[in-house]
Amino acid sequence: MERRLVLASGNPGKLREFQALLTPLDYQVHPQREFDVDDVEETGLTFVENALLKARHACRISGLPALADDSGLAVDALQGAPGIYSARYAGEPSSDAANNRKLLEALADVPEGQRTARYWCVLVWLQHEHDPVPRIVQTSWRGEILAHPRGEGGFGYDPLFWLADQGLTAAELDPAEKNRLSHRGRALRTLVESLGS
Repeated sequence: MERRLVLASGNPGKLREFQALLTPLDYQVHPQREFDVDDVEETGLTFVENALLKARHACRISGLPALADDSGLAVDALQGAPGIYSARYAGEPSSDAANNRKLLEALADVPEGQRTARYWCVLVWLQHEHDPVPRIVQTSWRGEILAHPRGEGGFGYDPLFWLADQGLTAAELDPAEKNRLSHRGRALRTLVESLGS
């Protein structure tokens, strides 16, 4: 039996990834726009706080269980920036290209080998708006920031996110392989396991 949930995001890249991972598990994933859920103001100072805000807002308006993701890139040489501001690092209106340019400018004087970074993903699952026990999963994916983008796939900082063990950027990975390896894919599998228990 298919179970409905609302994805508390308007990001089409995230929607594609979550649909690919949840549809085989009999979850019918609805984007928040189907319920006229607008983006909530992300006033939290951490990925966890912002994911909770988004999930609660989507539950309140849609009346469905909600899955919210707050994720971003934390670069060690930049003291964790862009962090919670990853999607709007270059300002509003945001674009992946502008964010990537700003990141490369910020790292212009940082030599190769010192550009370590992690993608972070925090997932929050709420059964309803007042759920007192949200399920929270937090995972990371280690990589390094290249000096030039490579690859056409993925979204966000994927063309700059080098995976030494793969010899590819996240943007060069096959989508199924990206879902297997990524911070978001691993977080979602952990969440689904916890829901099953």
